Amino acid sequence: MASTPLDVTLELLPKARFDVVELRSRFAAEHEAFAAYPHCLYWSSHTTAGFLDRSLTARLSPAHIPSYLEAFRTLFPEGAGYEHDQLERRDDLDARQRAVEPRNADSHLAFIAGGLRPCVTHPNRPGESVFFVDLDGVVDGRPRRRLTRLIGFHDERVVCTTRLEVPVSTHPIDSVNLKDPRLGLYASLAEFVASASVDRGRLHIVLDPSERHSALTINEYETLLMKYDLAEVLRNPLRFFAEKSRHALANPRAVPAKTLGYAKYDFVRVLNKSLDTLGLRGSIVERVLARTLAVPAARFFRMRRSVSLLVSERADGTRGLIEGAYQSPILVQWQRAPRQTRVLEVTLTELR
Repeated sequence: MASTPLDVTLELLPKARFDVVELRSRFAAEHEAFAAYPHCLYWSSHTTAGFLDRSLTARLSPAHIPSYLEAFRTLFPEGAGYEHDQLERRDDLDARQRAVEPRNADSHLAFIAGGLRPCVTHPNRPGESVFFVDLDGVVDGRPRRRLTRLIGFHDERVVCTTRLEVPVSTHPIDSVNLKDPRLGLYASLAEFVASASVDRGRLHIVLDPSERHSALTINEYETLLMKYDLAEVLRNPLRFFAEKSRHALANPRAVPAKTLGYAKYDFVRVLNKSLDTLGLRGSIVERVLARTLAVPAARFFRMRRSVSLLVSERADGTRGLIEGAYQSPILVQWQRAPRQTRVLEVTLTELR
C-alpha cells in the first residue's frame, strides 16, 4: 500500500529584503525524505513571499529568475507614494500595529503583477528547481520569519467540481475580495470542501474560459492597496516608477511628455535585459512606452487566471481551507465585464 502524504514545515531566514532561495539546494536533507514521492506541493502563508508558477520557471533559466523579478521591483520602487503605505489612513491598524507595520505596498504589487503564488506543485525530481521568492524579507534591518510547507504525495485525484458566479461592479477597473462575507462566496467554498471530507488536498479556482480582461491572485485585501494602488497600476503600469523618478525632472509636474521622456531613457535601459527573458524585445517596450503603455495590463504583467488553496488539518484539529493571516483570493478586472458577474470553475482534489 502506498504511504500517506508527507507534510513538513520549514523556516527560512531572509538575507535581504529581496531574496530568492532555491529550496532543493537549501534544504537538500529535508528533500531526501521526500524521495519516495513523485510530486510535491509547496505552500507559503505570506502575501509578499511565495513561488513562481512552474510554467514560468520552465521558461527561465535559474540565472534569469532574479532579472525577471527585478523588472517588477523596478516598476514598483520602494517608497513611491503608495496609499497603502500611509499608515495613518489605515483603518485596519491600531496604534500598536502602526508602530511596527512595514511600508511594503511595492512588495505586494510586485507579488501580484509578477504572478507569484502561495501554492504550487512540482514534480519531485532533483533537476526541478523550486524558488521561494521573498520581496519583503527584511524590515528595519531585521529579517522576518518566513514559513513554507512541503507536502510530498503520489497522485492527485479529482473529488468534485462546482461553479461560482462573482458579482462585479460596472467599473472597468476593479477588484473583488472573494472572502468578503457579504458575498457569501468563501462560506460556500468552505462548505463545498467540508462536504467532501478530504484529509489533504487542493482547491483549484480558475476563471471560466469565456472570461476576458481579468485575473486571479491571492494577497492582502487592504482597501487602499486594492482600490487605489492596484487600480492606479492597472490604469498605467509606469505610474509609481514615474512618481519615484520625478526628483530628476526640472519640473516635477511636467506630465506626461517629460515624465515619459525620462522613463524612456531610464526605464528601458534598466529593464530591457529583464523583459527580454519574458520574450519582449526592447523595440516592443519602446513602442509601448511611446503609447504611454496604452495596452491591457495582462500583456505587461504576469497575473494568472487561476489560484490554488491548500486543504488540510488546522491547528485546532479540524480540516478545511488553510490560509495565512492576511491571505485572500482576489478577482481583478481591467475592463468592464459583459455581465455583472464573472464565472469561476472550482475543482477540489485529494492528495494521496
